[in-house]
Amino acid sequence: MKVFFSENNVDYGTYTFNYAIYAQKESQAELTEIYDKGFLPYTGNINIECELFYLARSLRVDLQNFDDTSENRRVSRLVEPLDIRLELLEKRTFDTKDPEFVAFCSNYINERIGEDNMSLERWDYILKQETGTHFFKFSNSEKVLGYVLAAINDDLVHYWFAFFDTQYMRTHSLGKWMMWRVIRWSKDHNKKNIYLGTAYKPAALYKIRDHKGLEFWDGQKWNTDTKILKDWCQTDLEPKPSDRFKLLEEPNKFLSEL
Repeated sequence: MKVFFSENNVDYGTYTFNYAIYAQKESQAELTEIYDKGFLPYTGNINIECELFYLARSLRVDLQNFDDTSENRRVSRLVEPLDIRLELLEKRTFDTKDPEFVAFCSNYINERIGEDNMSLERWDYILKQETGTHFFKFSNSEKVLGYVLAAINDDLVHYWFAFFDTQYMRTHSLGKWMMWRVIRWSKDHNKKNIYLGTAYKPAALYKIRDHKGLEFWDGQKWNTDTKILKDWCQTDLEPKPSDRFKLLEEPNKFLSEL
């Protein structure tokens, strides 16, 4: 793993000099270390030939501390009549060019993500990344209801990209159920952590409210204080006079605990 810094915004008035931090994966064996340090896969530039990761406020579930919440059970009851079967499929043996699979993903992108955020060209680029190893396939006797592209090894699962039949989004909370179901699968298969992407802005609050055992990367460690995380998400869109360290009331206490 190679780590590098890319200079971003400068605020000389507060001596705040921002850097984006990246990790270049050199082998698949590094996945656990990369995720454990707060990095997530970067696929924003499809012309990059190596596999890059970016450092962010990553969110994960410590599966040792995970248990179903009342909300998890409520959503599970909603979905139960659909009689959904879960299959785990290895990406290397899965036909990602299958017209039905392509159409399913394309329809979801058009309805929920938007071509500006996820072009089919970018999705094809993501599918070629070594990091994503498996698909979770959700179906019943009538049709396919969803797919999740995931990175899986002996230690972890990364719930990377989810696609589902939006017909059931509001009536059955299908998207929420799929996330819970993969978390439950991960615990039942003795993984240590499942990574749920980033935790920014109020739009991420549903992840934080719904699941036990949550931790977020706060810049130096995995932090279990979800109250702080909720506060940060609520205020992410508000301009800040400086970085969080400079805004601390007790910086010496913070430094002594490093």
